Order: sequence, then structure tokens, then C-alpha cells
Amino acid sequence: MESAALSRIGLAGLAVMGQNLALNIAEKGFPISVYNRTTSKVDETLDRAAVEGNLPVSGQYSPRDFVLSLQRPRSLIILVKAGAPVDQTIAAFSEYMEPGDCIIDGGNEWYQNTERRISEAEQKGLLYLGMGVSGGEEGARNGPSLMPGGSFQAYDNIKDILEKVAAQVEDGPCVTYIGEGGSGNFVKMVHNGIEYGDMQLISEAYDVLKNVGGCSNEELAEIFTEWNRGELESFLVEITSDIFRVKDEFGDGELVDKILDKTGMKGTGKWTVQQAAELSVAAPTIAASLDCRYLSGLKDERENAAKVLREAGLKEEIGSASSGIDKKRLVDDVRQALYASKICSYAQGMNLLRAKSLEKSWNLNFGELARIWKGGCIIRAVFLDRIKKAYQRNPDLASLVVDPEFAKEMVQRQAAWRRVVGLAVSAGISTPGMCASLAYFDTYRRARLPANLVQAQRDLFGAHTYERVDRSGAYHTEWTKLARKSN
Repeated sequence: MESAALSRIGLAGLAVMGQNLALNIAEKGFPISVYNRTTSKVDETLDRAAVEGNLPVSGQYSPRDFVLSLQRPRSLIILVKAGAPVDQTIAAFSEYMEPGDCIIDGGNEWYQNTERRISEAEQKGLLYLGMGVSGGEEGARNGPSLMPGGSFQAYDNIKDILEKVAAQVEDGPCVTYIGEGGSGNFVKMVHNGIEYGDMQLISEAYDVLKNVGGCSNEELAEIFTEWNRGELESFLVEITSDIFRVKDEFGDGELVDKILDKTGMKGTGKWTVQQAAELSVAAPTIAASLDCRYLSGLKDERENAAKVLREAGLKEEIGSASSGIDKKRLVDDVRQALYASKICSYAQGMNLLRAKSLEKSWNLNFGELARIWKGGCIIRAVFLDRIKKAYQRNPDLASLVVDPEFAKEMVQRQAAWRRVVGLAVSAGISTPGMCASLAYFDTYRRARLPANLVQAQRDLFGAHTYERVDRSGAYHTEWTKLARKSN
């Protein structure tokens, strides 16, 4: 018989994210069982549950006890490292699970792994969800953005829990059923790709303001605080203003200046760019942000290149760039350039989601995705509400760039955007994200591109044929023969 003491849900994998999500679930009134292979993590979670409000958390010390401590149909979340550890964890638990029970993987998993596991689970009568979780450690504890995809029945079984646990915004909880298969993981992957782009663009704004505008960290903190009161209001802009205020505990000045300029990564940005290439979707801002992370890792090479090129006669333009600059105007120009560049980055991410949704028949709801990213997650921003409304106005929107509202904003900001990029180029400051966004905008808005010449080249050396603008059909020309004849 079902015991009243059984937990409503279980969670395995008690690193900080796992512990925080478990405590969040318990705090919302849902009794939860927790398990970790290293038993000290179970004890640590139980201690936190006691301290943080005598929360209804039950510690289990074996896979069997963990599974059997859950109410039927059982639902258990796993938060372990992506790849083989997920398969090992599933194998350990599924031995004790029954048809109708459900496994929810909350890690950053490659979507095809999730699709394989859905089909393996089905063979045992089990349900499976791949659920993107965004918001970091703080989000997990206080309300993340959740992106569950896979079995709708599995989602329905825990919908009440997810809706309470997720971040809450004015138009509902930041969770929705994403779609079938690996759609939840894919959406989270693209979310992370957009995040890469966002962070790169913010770092470029910082670079221009600091090295062209001569802004101090104190001024930068104020600028980003001010920006966070307007159209750029977002989690990333808010935390950036905080970063500039933190003093270095080991010396003078601010900590940000003592941090080694090498950016780490875990792979979701790379997956996003690979998928964009596979689907023939242009995502240059996201790709530029990934390239910058690779280049940042070449610290020794960069230092050597700076020395070699200086000796070869390259003059450092950065220092002289700030002379005669109208700082107030520059700050406003950079704000506009950052906003316009962000629109392009989000447009690229949404277009990638649309292409994958068509390929896999996921029927993704882009307005709803923008809505659940409004709270809890790393890319949460006030302008996501406007993206939501753009897709509500036109669910088949080809690109955010051609939404009437966003189009107007891009046109209003393009002069400032071009000034910032031009200033950065002349000062020798790399702004690959802003440049990629601007090039994307300029390429997308042009009715005619020089692609006609590229196609002619392809036809000359490879007989790939071409189409004409004035008549239908495929054509091939003996270019070299005709060119020689005309000579």
C-alpha cells in the first residue's frame, strides 16, 4: 500500500544546483527524496533543509531505497554531468522502476542523447523528459526558467510542481511544455548560444567605453546601472554594474582588472554554432562570441603577437583614441549599438529554433519561449516581453529584424551603431559581436547581394549552373572560352 510518508518527487545529483533545486521544490510544499552517490552530499542537503526552514526532504542512501521512497507514478529528476554519467544513473534507477514511472534529466544534454534515452525508456514502459534548467545556482534555489521536452504525460505528472518551482513573472510561471523529443534540451542549448552572444556584446561595450571613452570602473558601474533602468534592463547588464564595484581584496583597485582574460566554456555555444551550420542558418553574432572565447584562450600567443607587431611598427591606437571624444555622446551611442546588436543576436537564435522546429515537427511556440525566458534565466531581459509580443502579432515572423516595432528601433539606432563600430575599428579595438550583428543586419536588409558573382565563379570552375533574374531555368556558361573570345 502507498504510504503517506512517500515523497512526491525525487532528485539525484546533489552538487550545488541539485541541492538548490531540491530545496526549492521542498520549500514549495512538495516532499522530496534526495540521493547522491557520495553520501556526504545527502547529509549536507538534509542539514541545509533543516537550517532553511525544516523543509520536507528525505535522504536516501541507495538507488533502490531512493526509487522505492517515491509515490507512484514515480517522477525523479537527475542532475549529473551530461553524457555517460546520465546513462549510468538511469541504469542504476530503472532497475527498480515500473511502467509509467518517469525520469527527468535536468542537465545540459545534447538533444540527440535525450531522443535516444526517450526510446530506450519507452521499451521499458518508462516516461522521459529532457529539461533545460536556466538561472544558475541562485535560479535553482529561488526560481529558474524551465524548458521540459519529451513525454507530455511525464510533464503533466509534475506540471503542478514545475509551475510552483519556476520563476514567476506577471504573465505566469517561467515553464511551459516545449515539445516532443529533445526539444527541451535543444531550446536550452540555443538559449545558451544567445547568452554567449549577449555576454560578448556587453564585453565589447565595456572595451569601447573603457579604451575609447576612458571610463573608469566607477563610471562604468554607473553607466550600466543607468542602462539597467531602460531598454537594456536585464540580468546580465545588472550583474555587470555590480562587477565593476567589487574591490580587490589583495590590492588596490577593482577586482575586474585583476582577472585573467581567458573565458571558459562548457560546450553549448559550440553545439549552437554547429547546429546553425547544419541547418544553413546564419548565426554570426553567436559564432563570433565563440571565436572570441577560443582566441581568449591563446593568452601567450596574443601577448607574443602584441610584442612582434609592435616591433614591426604597429602603433597602439587605443590610448590616443580617447582624445577629443564626447564621452556623453559615446555612452549613448554604445547603448544604442548594444541594443541593436542584441536584437540581431536574438533574431539568429530564434531563426535557428524555427529551422529545427520545422525539421523535427516540434511546433515550437516562439512567443511562449520568449515569455518563459523573462524570469529566472541568465538571458532574462525586459525586451523579451517585446519579442513575445512580436511572435504573438505574427507567429510566422521571418525574423525579429522585420517585425514593424523592432525594424523601427533598428533604423533609429543604426547611425549610432555604425559610429561605434567605425570608432572601434579605427582605434584597433576588436568588436566582433557588434560587427557581426551589423553585417548580419546590412546583409539581410539588402535586396541584392554580390552573391551573383560568387555563383558565376562556381559555374566557371565547377559547372554548378546559375539562375537568372529575368528568366526561369538553370544555366551554364563557358565563361573562360567566351572571355578569351572577347579579348
